[in-house]
Amino acid sequence: MEHEKDPGWQYLRRTREQMMEEQSKPYDSKKNCWVPDPEEGYVAAEITGTKGDAVTVVTTRGNEQTLKKELVQEMNPPKFEKTEDMSNLTFLNDASVLYNLRARYAALLIYTYSGLFCVVINPYKRLPIYTDSVARMFMGKRRTEMPPHLFAVSDQAYRNMLLDHENQSMLITGESGAGKTENTKKVIAYFASVGASQQESAGGGNAGGEKKATLEDQIVQTNPVLEAFGTLKYL
Repeated sequence: MEHEKDPGWQYLRRTREQMMEEQSKPYDSKKNCWVPDPEEGYVAAEITGTKGDAVTVVTTRGNEQTLKKELVQEMNPPKFEKTEDMSNLTFLNDASVLYNLRARYAALLIYTYSGLFCVVINPYKRLPIYTDSVARMFMGKRRTEMPPHLFAVSDQAYRNMLLDHENQSMLITGESGAGKTENTKKVIAYFASVGASQQESAGGGNAGGEKKATLEDQIVQTNPVLEAFGTLKYL
């Protein structure tokens, strides 16, 4: 695909080879599980025995533990390794969600879907996934056609507005420092890019690029005022 040649693609979706390698890991649905851990939250383990409500496991660190059955959580098959949409998981539990987000984040795949929601974890570094070339990848595409991204959600809202003739809303929420302001700016930049693209398609030529810059600058300049009201109190 042409998309795969873009410098930002490696931060959006794994290669087919990576997927095949990760999905070929050994797995036993009756033995593989997650158990609580004070440091990691949960660690992978293998069930070695059960007696009543007690389960004996051996963790990947080699530690043997006996704990209540209710504390043991199912592990998903390898085909869901670094899945792009967690609503597809066979076992949707705390351990599996935490593991999937952590595994994707370690691979610098910072966007993950959870049904209608798009989860993003701040990488605290700049990634080439907000360029004009990346924005063009998502224009006019269905959400299921592309990897998780704020642009996919933005484009869906834009297309719904055009097709249904109804106002659309995007809720960007998170803790202080999570990246709400930056992601809001990315949404604005994407809408400006879409608007400029429509202008060029209509025969506007270079004027589209100038319009994009002007529109984006004007909206972004209002952000400090909006943020002053929006961040008076974090919930």
